[in-house]
Formats: sequence, C-alpha cells, structure tokens
Amino acid sequence: MSKAKRVRPSSQASPAATPSSAPTSGLRRHLPWLLAALLLLLVAATGLAWLRGLGESTARPATASSEPGLALPGHADYVDNQQCLGCHAQQAELWRQSHHAKAMAEATPASVRGDFKDRSFSHQGITSRFFRRDGKYMVRTDGPDGRMADFEIKYSFGFEPLQQYLIELPGGRLQALQIAWDTRQQRWFQLQPQEKTPAGDVLHWTGRYQTANTMCIGCHTTNYVKNYDAASDRFASRWSESNVSCQACHGPGRQHIEWAGKPQQAGVAAPPGLGFRMDLRKAGAAQNGELCMACHARRSELDAQPLPGQPLLDQVQPSLLSAGLYHPDGQQLDEVFVYGSYRQSKMYQRGVSCTHCHSAHSGKPKLAGNALCLQCHAPASQASTPGFASAAGDYERPAHHFHKPGSAGAQCVACHMPAKTYMQIQARPDHSLRIPRPDLSLKLGTPNACNQCHQDKPAQWALERIEQWYGKKQRPPHYGEVLAAARSGAAEAGPALAELAGQLSQPAIVRATALAELRQAAELGLDSKASAARDADPELRAAAATSLENAPPAQRLQILTPLLSDPLRAVRAAAARSLSSLPAEQLPATFKPALAEYMAAQEQAQDMPGARLNLAAVHENQGRTELAEQQYLGALRLDPDFTPARLNLSRLYGGSGRPSQAEALLRAGLQRLPRQGELHYNLGLLLAEEKKRLPEAAEALARAAELLPERSRVFYNLGLARQAQGRRAQAEQALLSAARLAPADPDPAYALALLYAQGAEPAKALVWAQRLRRPGQAPDPQLEAFIAELTKKAG
Repeated sequence: MSKAKRVRPSSQASPAATPSSAPTSGLRRHLPWLLAALLLLLVAATGLAWLRGLGESTARPATASSEPGLALPGHADYVDNQQCLGCHAQQAELWRQSHHAKAMAEATPASVRGDFKDRSFSHQGITSRFFRRDGKYMVRTDGPDGRMADFEIKYSFGFEPLQQYLIELPGGRLQALQIAWDTRQQRWFQLQPQEKTPAGDVLHWTGRYQTANTMCIGCHTTNYVKNYDAASDRFASRWSESNVSCQACHGPGRQHIEWAGKPQQAGVAAPPGLGFRMDLRKAGAAQNGELCMACHARRSELDAQPLPGQPLLDQVQPSLLSAGLYHPDGQQLDEVFVYGSYRQSKMYQRGVSCTHCHSAHSGKPKLAGNALCLQCHAPASQASTPGFASAAGDYERPAHHFHKPGSAGAQCVACHMPAKTYMQIQARPDHSLRIPRPDLSLKLGTPNACNQCHQDKPAQWALERIEQWYGKKQRPPHYGEVLAAARSGAAEAGPALAELAGQLSQPAIVRATALAELRQAAELGLDSKASAARDADPELRAAAATSLENAPPAQRLQILTPLLSDPLRAVRAAAARSLSSLPAEQLPATFKPALAEYMAAQEQAQDMPGARLNLAAVHENQGRTELAEQQYLGALRLDPDFTPARLNLSRLYGGSGRPSQAEALLRAGLQRLPRQGELHYNLGLLLAEEKKRLPEAAEALARAAELLPERSRVFYNLGLARQAQGRRAQAEQALLSAARLAPADPDPAYALALLYAQGAEPAKALVWAQRLRRPGQAPDPQLEAFIAELTKKAG
C-alpha cells in the first residue's frame, strides 16, 4: 500500500491506481490593472509605446504490439489457478516462494504474520489492541467517527518486510490499517508516524487515500475489477484470485487448458501462444517488461478491465519524472515503483529486461551479489549473457570501485542502485542504474550514492574522492540541471527544455518530461513537440500531445489530428484532451471517439479527485461550466484539501462574474491549509483586480512570497502591488528577487526599468533597460531610443 502524502499532488498514486495529472490552472501572469497603470506612467514620461509589447528527427510511428492471431480470451476465461499449478510443478514451486503468491490473502493462520495475542500499540494518544475472537483476527482502534470499536481483519496484505491488514467498511470499501507488522523485528509500527490523521482526515486509515480498492488491490490480485459507482460512492469490487497468480501475467487460461487437455495429434500445430494472448517465449524484452510495468509503475488507469498482454499504454499512462515523484536528476523521491527509474537507464536502452535479472516465477534475483551484474559486466572472456559484449569489463577490481573487496562498498548496487526506504522499513533500490554524481548534489541538492553511505561527509568530500580516483574531468551536462531550472520557474529554462526534448541521445522518458514541462509554453519548442508527436516511442507521442494543449489552434490541430488515430489509447486520449478547447466545427471525425476514451478513463476513476478534476477541465474547455463546477465540487467533496480543484474552481468563479464566491473558496482553503502558498498567491491576484483592495492583495502576495521563495512570478506580482501602493523600497526588493530567480525573464527587468525611471534614477534604469536587449535579434529602435535617453540623463 502506498503511503499517502500530506501535501496532496494533482494525482494520488500507488501500484494500483492513480488519476491523471491535473490540467493547467490558468493562473494570471500579471496583476492586470497594476501593470497597465505603471505602463501609462512611463509612456507619459517618455513617449515609448514599444514598452506595451514586452513579455515573455522524425521516426516511423509505432504500431500496436503483435497479436498472436487467436480469439482473444476475456475476463470470463480466467480459470482456477490450481489448474495451472497442477501441470507446471517446477514453476509452481518457484511461484509459491514469491511475494506475488502472498500479495493478498484471506486472514487465516496460514497468511497472518502479525501478533494478535492481545497485543497493544499506542500512537498519538490512540491505543490499538490486536486480538483473536471466535477464530477471527480483530483490532480495536479508532473508527471513522473517532470512537474506539472492534474491527475484523478481512485480508492480510503483503508478506515482508512488512504486512498490512485490510478491514471491510460500508460501501464495499476495504481500508488499509496504517498500523503494520514488521516481520523482521516482530513489532507493530505506524506507517505515518509524523502525520496527525484524526478520524475524518483523508489520510486516516478509514479515509479515501487508504481505500485499497482504489490504491492497491488491482496489483495484489488477479483479474481485478474495481466497480466503483460515482453516484452512490460505493464499490462492488471483484477478482479471480486474491494474489498475483499465473494468469496475472500470462492472461486468461481457459483456451490453454482446453488445448492442453486434448489428446495431442501428430502434425497438428499448437495454437498461437499456446492459447494465451501473448507468447512469452517469443515476446521481445520490451513486451515482457511491459507485463511487469503495468503494476511496477506510478501510473494512471486507462482501462477499467485490462488484460495481461495488452500494450502498456492501452492499459495505463505511466508517470513521467515529475516534481514530487523524482529528484530533478531523475533519482527516485516518492514511491515510484521501478518503471520510471528503469526507463532512464542504459540497460533499458540496450534491451535488458526485468527477467534478465529476476526470476520470472519467484521474482527473486537470479544470482546473489555482484554475480548478478557480472552476467554482462564481467571481463569479455567471462561474461555469460550473449548479446551484451559491449558491457564487458573488469569492474569487480578495487581499481574500479576503490573499496575493500567483499565489503558493502564494493557491491555494484551500493554505487549504482542506492536504496531509499519507504513505508518506514522497506529499502527499495533505485533502478536508474546511474553513476554517482556528487557534483550534481552541490549544484542541485540531489542525493548521491557516496554520501548515502558516508553520511558524515559533505558532497564536496565525495567529489574530491572521485576526482582523486578517476581524475579531474569535465562532467557532461545533465538533464537534471534543465529540469531543476524549470521547476524553479526560471524563464531561461524554456529554450533549454525545448532543446532537451529534441535530443535523440536522451532516454525517451527524459525527453517526454521536458515536453511536459513545456505545457504552459504555448509557442515555445513547437518543432520539438511536432517531432516528438511522430516519434516511435509512444510515451513521447503522448507527452507531445499533452504539451501542445496551449499551442496556437492551427498548429495544434495540424500536429495532433494524426494522433487521434494512434494505435495506443494513451496517445489518442492525450491528443483529444489537448484539442478539447477548440470549436467543434474545426475538429475531425476522429476527435469524438478519442475524447470518449479519455472521458471513460476519467469516469471509471472518479473515486479519486484527480479524475474529477480532469473531467471538469474538459467540460470547461467545451463551455459546459455547470458540469465543470459539479466535478470541481465533487473533487473537493472527496478531498477538501485538493488544491488544484480549489484553484481551478476559484478561477472559474472569477471568470464568470462571481468574485465573491471565488474569494470565499480560497479563504476556506486557507482555513484548512494556512501554509498553502498557491492559495495565498491566487487570493492576492484575485483581490488585486479591485483597486480598493490593493492592501489586502499585497498582504496575500507577501505571504505567498514567504511560502514560495523560489517562485519568481510571485515576487514579480508582489513588486507591482507594492509599487502601486507607493511602497517603493519594498517594490524594489521584491522585483530584484524576481530578477534573481529568473534572470532571463524580461518582465522583472522591465518593471525595474520602470521603477527606476519613475524614481529619477536613470543610471539604474539604464542597467535594467540594457538587459531587455535580445542577443541574436535585430535591435529594437524604440528600445535603443529609450536606452539612449537614459544614457543621456545618466550623464
């Protein structure tokens, strides 16, 4: 079960389910009337009207995965898993040892590992007691109303190093108790020890983000169907096996069983795939990997009833290297479940799949210690894996790792797959298989493997050791530097993102992430977006479609129309979502079915607020404001602290002539989350639209600047508000902060030029006016005249 976060992102995620990313909230860039007023002051003084205009390889398309040419089995074709185990004894024995076999089970003495012999556990004033009654496993703890009550454990969940327990509550909900059993230290412990989650909170064990039907069960069972009814907010979930059984990977087995049970006749060929949807013996590394990654990924659902063997992007949309999930350099941050990390690795690019390292049936590494890596990375004469000769080398010698042979530091994974602990006690290796970069730690504040072991040493020490061992070298640029700049709001990051998106040498997931960061940039990187829309990698095509949401209509329509007929659902849906704001008469016939797929994916996920947010955005795009409002309100009913829905709804209210409702909505959010900087920022922008409320607006913007110290736009708007108030020194300080945070953004430079020109400080105004020159572009005559005038006044 994924540990939910107190700061709720636009999508809540686990191996089981994640709604799609939030749409753009459409925040204003400037305080509108303030900017106009300041412009008029300088235009009147200088007559320079130009100031009003200042502001901010093709591959073949992929085809669907190959089909085996038989009637595709459906959900009704799943059989009892014992029929599989009875014939395949060797595979069955390996599987029984796996975590897959023990992923979920009815609570019995054979499955429950926790101590229910009248044991107690106390946390934040609540003492819970674990006991047996009438053969059932029970816990006495605080329920949804905050009162102590007895609850029956319905299922065990997971096996080691911890085991959770599911409790059935009304509405068909299976809730994950947040007190878990540590199987190694034989103790009860709290999964969220720092969180205050009283009854009624969505992170309380009875809350929505601990509902296993939504968050977990889909990847702990076989043939899971969630069956959520949005009207009644109830589940009728079902599954074939309460674990990850044979058919969870091989697909429905009825046709295979029927073929295997018939007398074999000489000369009669076996059916394609031996009766399964996909022949795993003949499937390539990418197809085999997709079977694993359908669960071992942070992702959003696209299909309410997926079948094993479907192309991955027909089932789910995997998350990119988004802020909050990954560090800027792509290292795991939140629980991301392997896929996004592994997609970055050289191993993935070279065709290494999950089963090169892990047993397909036990899930365990095929070899212990460094021997696993030495399948490919031994000296050429010793490497045991054909087809990977280029990876050979003498990597186990001290001259490579500089640690004592046999020590923890001499293990390949110590440097190349550093682990991070999740759920308090579970260490999970980072599958991006990277070279340690303490130099990036110094630049970006990201972790590195050296200092994760040597925690008493600074990153500079680690860098010096690497230079001592391997020599001082010019480190190659890393995409993390570009993503870090984009996350900080630096305006200069835009061109760098566009360049990164077009670098064919980069992993596709990195390029796709750069495209996602360009979503707000309407015209920036159009060439990169158009090229990515034709790329062979479907995640790139989907990311390109999403990144074009705000592009000029003509370019958007031209680039995205072909994607409405893409072989993969994720691409079609993303294209339809980005085209949904265009007039219906401009859209091709392929738009409606593609949009229907997108809407269906969101509708089946309405048990989470992110899906309702996405539905609302499409309704709003198409002018159905009442439906949009209903979905935004629905998202806030599910989670009153879901800030993206609150921001979008406040914008909808403000744009439809209901500013008082917009203000009330934002203030209600701040009552719940007084340190939510985005709420303060949006409140400040809303209040600034009324001149008489400028002091309140400035106060809200100042608070936002405290809480969002890396957001240049917040300081920029605060500076404009302070200047309009006549608080010149404070305006100067805020605008200088904005310019420092985004040195390539012309807006702060422009505002500072205004400020100093109005204040009779031509020398200072000249410095900022000169920064408005754009290298590589023809000189602007009006700008040059302004600079000349300031030069003259400055003496």
